[in-house]
Amino acid sequence: MNLSDLRLYLIELVVLSLRDPRKAAEQIIGWQLDRDVLWTGLALAAAANTIVFSVSVLLQPSAAMPLIFTSPLAIFLLLAGVLAITVHGLYWTGRAIGGTGSLGDVLSVILFLQVLRVMAQIVIFLVMFVAPTLSFILSLITGILGVWILVNFIAAAHRFDSLGRAVATLLISMAVIVLGLSFLLSIIGIFA
Repeated sequence: MNLSDLRLYLIELVVLSLRDPRKAAEQIIGWQLDRDVLWTGLALAAAANTIVFSVSVLLQPSAAMPLIFTSPLAIFLLLAGVLAITVHGLYWTGRAIGGTGSLGDVLSVILFLQVLRVMAQIVIFLVMFVAPTLSFILSLITGILGVWILVNFIAAAHRFDSLGRAVATLLISMAVIVLGLSFLLSIIGIFA
């Protein structure tokens, strides 16, 4: 597959993620990428998110911004930690509810969701300079679409028949993620 074909395939996959996220997730899971590749990709996604966030903080500083968010290393550690906790929270919660997906399946869909998120953040960041109100609206739409895609991705990763189990997995794992995030913030706070 040459670069042009790959770009076209990725564009089609992004569009499919918006139209039929479960089908897109099934394609992504079908790649059967090695876990080392997926974890590395997740670290790269955290780094890309860190760069976008750090540049936006640098260009639009806020006095109300907590000091921890001015350190790119702290932001990266926080994002990478949250992503790792999210993957494990969604995997173990889904398994407890009767899901049959593997950790690699959950990791694959979360990684692709992060790729979508980085692309959306870049667009929102660029629009912010032209039309701040439109940027805010795009941010809200992106958040809503992100939840919809995530629920469908969870359903596909765990092979749930209904979205209800995927929603339950998301809600329960959010509690786990909040607890894990509290622990992670205390550790980052200690090192900061």
